[in-house]
Order: sequence, then C-alpha cells, then structure tokens
Amino acid sequence: MTILQLKYIIAIDEECSMRRAADRLYVSQPGLSSAVRDLENELGIQIFERVHNGVVTTAAGASFIAYARSAVEQFEKVEEKYLNSKNQKPTFSVSMQHYTIAVNAFIDTVKEYDFEEYQFNIRETQTSEVIEDVKTLKSEIGVIALSDFNKNTFKKIFADASLEFHELFMRNTYLYISKHHPLADKEIISLDELEDYPCMVFDQGDNTSFYYREEALATYDYKKIISTNERATSIELMLGLNGYAVGAAMLGDSLNGSEIKAIKLKEEENLTFGYIVRKGANLSEMAQTFIDKLSENIR
Repeated sequence: MTILQLKYIIAIDEECSMRRAADRLYVSQPGLSSAVRDLENELGIQIFERVHNGVVTTAAGASFIAYARSAVEQFEKVEEKYLNSKNQKPTFSVSMQHYTIAVNAFIDTVKEYDFEEYQFNIRETQTSEVIEDVKTLKSEIGVIALSDFNKNTFKKIFADASLEFHELFMRNTYLYISKHHPLADKEIISLDELEDYPCMVFDQGDNTSFYYREEALATYDYKKIISTNERATSIELMLGLNGYAVGAAMLGDSLNGSEIKAIKLKEEENLTFGYIVRKGANLSEMAQTFIDKLSENIR
C-alpha cells in the first residue's frame, strides 16, 4: 500500500469515474485500474463497483477511504512542514453548527494569532458535516450541541468515528423572536401559543432524522416549519414572517443590538454544548486557545 494508491482511490471516489479520475491525476486509465486492483487484492476488499456510468464506492470502500483520506492529509501536512517549511503558512480550521459563541471564539483566536500570513478556515455547516470534517481531519475541532433527545445516539456516532466529545456547558430552551412579535412582551411562551407562526430550523441536508437537528425539542409536531442554511436568512425570516426559532438564549454581541430577543420557553429540554476532536489528538496551540475562548464567550 502506498500514499499514491490512496490518492488514486480518493480521486476516484470524488469523481465517481475511473476516466475522470485518470484525467485529473494525469495517468492512464488502465494504469489507474491496475493500481486499484492491486490495492483491493492486498486489502481483501472491493473498494469500487462498476456501474453503467462510472463507479460507486462500496460500504467497505467508503470505510477504508475515510482512513485513507486521513492518512493522506497527515502525509501532506508532514510534507508541508518539513519539505516546504519556508513557504508554510500557519493553519487552523474549525467546523461548527450555527452558534454565535463559536464565531466569536474564532474571532478572538484569530486576533490573538495575527500572523503576517496565515490560512485559517471556519465552516458553519450541517451537523453531519461537522462530524465528517473532524473525522477526516478537514477541521481540528468541531463545535456541536446535543439535546437530551439525541445525546446518547451521538455518543455512539462519535465513538464509531473515533471522536471525543468534551462538554463545556448546558443551557435550557428559549425562543428567538422579533422584538415586534405579537408575543414579544410575554416573559414565558409555550409552543402551543406559537402554532400559527413558522418555526425556523437549520437544514440538515440528506440527514433528515430528528437526531441530526441542532435545535432542542426536535420531535415536537410543529405545524409550520421553514428550513434555512444560515443564521442571517433565519433572522430575516423571523423578522419578516413573525417566525421563531428554538435556541439557548445565546444571541451574542452581534445580535444583542438587533431586532431579535430571547424569551423563556415553557417546554424544556437541555442543550449540552461542547466540542469534538479526533480521539487521542494532540491539539495545536491555536486549537487550545480556541477552546479557551469558547469558555470565555459563554454568557
């Protein structure tokens, strides 16, 4: 098994085609097919299955490619650090669900490490992608919240992906609504009172299971739901449609002065906030600083 073979199968998996992968890698298609066969024989598994319009990755192949991707990324980091060290820029990547405190922690971390050159990445994305990014080392840290409903399920998902979840704090349920909402003057609101208004939830792509929802009370039978994929859109919809979102009353400085307010929700479910990392990972100095900043941003 070689790094080159691993790069080959990653390219094929991404292109879903031997021909396109061969073109991308500047190798012949017969040579690429031969390299894949040799690797499959060595491993004793079938990585790809041919179909009429290309190839599909088998279940065994997908599992192996996840490890291959991790190995290649680690190899490239070693190359970059020791072979191209003169041109290396400091790097740091974080993936997160849609929470302002994580963005603020990232901002504080970047300010503390304001190098002349750097390559930092922040991905505010779906729950499954946060997990996948950390699993495949695309990000060093993933910020995530677990509800009472899905906590045990995700602990198993983390264990299967060789990830560790580190709890930071716990919050109960609140509503985000416009300051001009008809119910905005109430001190506590029930979901029954909100049944005529749309509830904003974050789109989870193909993972439509309740378990992947980042909001609390995911199993409640909401009459009206609007899915969005970013916080700014969700806020605009709340303002324009008298909609609401279920959260944990962590608006952050960027929203405290806006037209959105938090009100206690009668129905209760805890959200446990924390971060995930690869099991046994040695975190970088920037990653540890980011974790410290997360704790500092808790209000």
